[in-house]
Amino acid sequence: MTTAQNKNLLVELFVEELPPKALKKLGESFAATLAASLASQGLAAADAKLTSYASPRRLAVQVANVASKAADKAVQQKLMPVAVALDASGAPTPALLKKLAALGADASVVAQLKRAPDGKAEALFLDTTVAGATLAEGLQKAFDEALAKLPIPKVMSYQLEDGWTSVNFVRPAHALVALHGAEVVPISSLGLQSGRTTHGHRFEAAQPKVTLRDADSYAQQLEEEGAVIASFEARRDEIARQLAAAAAKAGSGLKPVDDAALLDEVTALVERPNVLTCRFEPEFLTVPQECLILTMKANQKYFPLLDAQGKLTNQFLVVSNISPADASAVTGGNERVVRPRLADAKFFFDQDRKKTLAARIPQLAKVVYHNQLGSQGERVERVRAIAKAIAQQLGDASLIGPVDTAAQLAKADLLTDMVGEFPELQGIMGGYYARHDQLGDTVADAIEDHYKPRFAGDALPRNAAGLVVALADKLETLVGLFGIGQLPSGDRDPFALRRHALGVIRMLIERELPLELGALFDAAVPAFGDKLKQDPRAALADFFRDRLAGQLRDEGYSAQEVDAVLALAPQRLADVPKRLAAVRAFAALPEAASLAAANKRVGNILKKAEGAVEAKVDAALLKEPAEQALSAALASARPLADKLYLNGEYAASLRELAVLKAPVDAFFDAVMVNADDAALRANRLGLLATLHAAMNRVADLSRLAA
Repeated sequence: MTTAQNKNLLVELFVEELPPKALKKLGESFAATLAASLASQGLAAADAKLTSYASPRRLAVQVANVASKAADKAVQQKLMPVAVALDASGAPTPALLKKLAALGADASVVAQLKRAPDGKAEALFLDTTVAGATLAEGLQKAFDEALAKLPIPKVMSYQLEDGWTSVNFVRPAHALVALHGAEVVPISSLGLQSGRTTHGHRFEAAQPKVTLRDADSYAQQLEEEGAVIASFEARRDEIARQLAAAAAKAGSGLKPVDDAALLDEVTALVERPNVLTCRFEPEFLTVPQECLILTMKANQKYFPLLDAQGKLTNQFLVVSNISPADASAVTGGNERVVRPRLADAKFFFDQDRKKTLAARIPQLAKVVYHNQLGSQGERVERVRAIAKAIAQQLGDASLIGPVDTAAQLAKADLLTDMVGEFPELQGIMGGYYARHDQLGDTVADAIEDHYKPRFAGDALPRNAAGLVVALADKLETLVGLFGIGQLPSGDRDPFALRRHALGVIRMLIERELPLELGALFDAAVPAFGDKLKQDPRAALADFFRDRLAGQLRDEGYSAQEVDAVLALAPQRLADVPKRLAAVRAFAALPEAASLAAANKRVGNILKKAEGAVEAKVDAALLKEPAEQALSAALASARPLADKLYLNGEYAASLRELAVLKAPVDAFFDAVMVNADDAALRANRLGLLATLHAAMNRVADLSRLAA
């Protein structure tokens, strides 16, 4: 690459309004693919500085230090085997001459050809120089590749100005800019020829078109002359700054609702943001704030304002794409638009409360849940049965009543007008309606929380009843769908079974519930009667193990630590973090490596033994001092280690067993396990089996061996 010819490159495609939810990814993909293609052609460095731009009507990228021409490359090209290329006298054969002619060479280069081994034969190679690509050639290839690889949600077909030619792209394109420094790079696409002219803001620009001086002036000229903040990140930061400032001005302690996805979407809708404060009538605040917030965010892309306690106020912020001297028309228009939406929400809320949740239960029998698993009404009865069994496993009789009520009513809000309009509010509205029906906070909270955790990092149910119903709801889904063969495969998980499993895992571990996974499956399967085609328990156990292993690795545990603990298939998941901590503490001991290796050796010996080995030792058959010493050390250490294990003090239990290092090492140095005497052999295997059982209660320590 010739440094003197290196300049910054700017490429922009100006189009009609791009899909807002896809804009950020489109901009990132366009920039990354184009730069990577230039780098692969030797026109830019692999780590060249990129500046990506994406606004509602443009995709652009600036690539630093791009060459006008790639450096020539020395290439060694294999021609053919020597036996084919040269005759007995060493003269070139017609086949070789034909090959050289195809490459633009002739017989004069034969003497310069190199011989080199090629497998079992020897071949001829030609050293040539390939001219580096010019920027015009390379950029055309890079631009075409960048467009082809855009993650476009849906393409459209449109006609070019000639009235005959049709092209396909996400939106009609109207201008193409390609500048290498101040020079235009000639490329074409979508019926456009590159130039240096782009378009500014539809309404705010001083002039409709902006003629760019060079690649480095792009962002500045667009902002100053075109009233456009071209950078997605800069525009997002500006909106966030204006939102915070407007909230502070609207009232002490007020803050806009925190929603990163909404902020990204609004950033993709405006080119020059202007945040304005609007209001609605206070009487709408009698409606649950989740309903009002959702309708303002989802339908209008507004930012509701919350007070310091997180309570909705009757003010909201609008991100406008224009900045008129008198903003009253904009604020008034938005206030008029939102009013019918809020009125609808109030109407739904008032209408829904005229009918109790309990009165809606019979209708669930008419709502299909799954064609093989029946109606929502049937599902509710299964969830009730599973929830009751879980409450009984917890040994808390006081839970059974509220758990059964919450499980019976949890899906009733699916039949309300509010949830019909806003499906995202299922569960939340059930909680509100349960309080209106005077069912109490315990039941209402359980109904609201039974979908939790809905995503990674989501809160868990607040009370014990909510935990039980949430567990039952997720287990019903998992057991039912596994039982009819609807397992996730690859990236496909249409029923979110991975998320359901992780939710169960989180509840069991984080709330330290004294429940065993196998017992939960056993409680859920009978609830389905004869609807299941197969017993799902074994597949579910593997599925949960994989999910748990992945989650634990994400939390920072090593693969060895996770493997050691999960190899024992622990049923009480609440114990898993303590077991992992114990394994980590054990691994830090100086005796750990030797004991892990010995444990692996013991395991291998026991696997190779003929028949089952009983963990039993006859002291009278301990002949060698080393085996006597090991048996004595094990007998001394094991009682306290077992006691600590049963008390859940796993780290201390393993620490007690660390004293076995010396006698174990001595045993393997001095004792022949597979003695000729059958009784001695069986007794020594029994000693090893006793040792193996004692050391592997917390985890399979052999998995820690290098």
